[in-house]
Amino acid sequence: MSTGKNNLIKITLVKSTIGTKKDHRATIRGLGLKRLNSTSSLIDTPSIRGMIRKVNYLLKCE
Repeated sequence: MSTGKNNLIKITLVKSTIGTKKDHRATIRGLGLKRLNSTSSLIDTPSIRGMIRKVNYLLKCE
């Protein structure tokens, strides 16, 4: 399986996790995001898409 640029999703944390549910904060950490405006490039898989969908109100996807 090749991991070209077309298979990457770039996500940025644009809203603070203060006041969110504990499992949403854990999902953000699982996506590799630590602070506001941190960015992570992840391989496009169904599990990653599910995590993004769960906390989409905190993220910006490109």
